[in-house]
Amino acid sequence: MSENWIADRMHLFDSSGIRRVFDLGSKLTDPINLSIGQPDFDAPEAARDAACAAIKEQKNGYSLTQGSQVLLDKLAAQVASKYDQADREVFVTSGTSGGLVLALLAVINPGDEVIVFDPFFVMYNALVEVAGGKVVYVSFNDDFTLNSEALEAAITDKTKAILFNSPANPTGVVATEAEVKLLAEIAKRHDLFLLSDEIYNQFSYDAPFISPAKYYEKTLVVDGFSKGAGMPGWRVGFAHGPSAIVHQMLKLQQYTFVCAPHPLQIGAAAALDCDTTEHIAAYRRKRDLIYDGLSDVYDFVKPSGAFYAFPRLPEGMNGDTFVEKAIENNLLVIPGKIFSRSDTHFRISYAANDEMLERGIDVLRKIAKQ
Repeated sequence: MSENWIADRMHLFDSSGIRRVFDLGSKLTDPINLSIGQPDFDAPEAARDAACAAIKEQKNGYSLTQGSQVLLDKLAAQVASKYDQADREVFVTSGTSGGLVLALLAVINPGDEVIVFDPFFVMYNALVEVAGGKVVYVSFNDDFTLNSEALEAAITDKTKAILFNSPANPTGVVATEAEVKLLAEIAKRHDLFLLSDEIYNQFSYDAPFISPAKYYEKTLVVDGFSKGAGMPGWRVGFAHGPSAIVHQMLKLQQYTFVCAPHPLQIGAAAALDCDTTEHIAAYRRKRDLIYDGLSDVYDFVKPSGAFYAFPRLPEGMNGDTFVEKAIENNLLVIPGKIFSRSDTHFRISYAANDEMLERGIDVLRKIAKQ
């Protein structure tokens, strides 16, 4: 096939470095897999039963573009209870990633600048560039808190949007209410579109989660069921925000994703009635297990949410050499340079059973002492 057939946009980014680590893991026998960002618990039984029943009842056609009514009604009630904003609308997306794609394509013109905080989830810069935008990176403080001075300095007359993620992947940091309020105030003062990725919002261990939408009505929130409900393969997410933006996203959804899988939306509606307290408590304990087991030999900020830790690399090692050393010991972790312009950290996912976490801690301690 001729290279001329490949669109220029496809050369703007490479395959996900996370996937490359997964490929390496497939060659290992019984790997200690602390790389994958999906829960180790399954979707609730009630949700699985509801999805199976929907399939058997032949609810296998398209749903409305905006979502199955049973799920849409529950989501709308949930959003209305949190935000007293008359112009905030909600709809169902094909996963949170689908919501991000629609939001950026609906808002970003070629040449628009989009602020992305570093470290960042691997999808953000690629999607901004596919939409024709220019990524402007703003570094956090050393403890991964908001650097408001750096943010203000990065804003120009070409800035269109800010992409924000809390609880954060890869750092596991949850923005404080003061940080969220300041971010919202800056976005409002400059009349910027604020896109808030809140897929990990249920995993906030030390304080209640606060969305910037609380303080800024022009915030578009993307969320979903992959993490909190343990159903990443179902590809059911949702978004809510100003009606003008939501209507444009819906128009795009008609011509792209069409709708999220219909019977799985019905299962997701059942998941909204399920109690996740036990799972969240288990992940808080896993967080403590990782921190207590490694903080004396690695320098890292104690995660306050999500299910990731982002330790600094041992002195004298870069991400590639560290990951190679880990693989030699049957351990899979992700080099931090995949999430950052800097090659200074690595990511641990503690979405794993306790036995695997203990094995991983042992290997990481061994590497640190070497």
